[in-house]
Amino acid sequence: MSNAPNDLLEDFPDKVDRIRQLKESNNRFGRLYDEYNELNRTIHRVETRVEPKPEEVEEELKRRRLQIKDEIMAMLDNESA
Repeated sequence: MSNAPNDLLEDFPDKVDRIRQLKESNNRFGRLYDEYNELNRTIHRVETRVEPKPEEVEEELKRRRLQIKDEIMAMLDNESA
């Protein structure tokens, strides 16, 4: 259980400027970024039992967050190549 939601800018401190640029210039990236942040907030509420959910639901939320993070990382890698 985490005490605070994960933040992409903290996870990728060396890519902060690129993340901000892509949020503005790439609609797909912006949607993924927003979805990632919304999932983070939801997962945090579930983990802290503010909004408890069945374990299966929590695991599915985490899987989706990881999929989005992987896609965002791939986009960051492609954009910086």
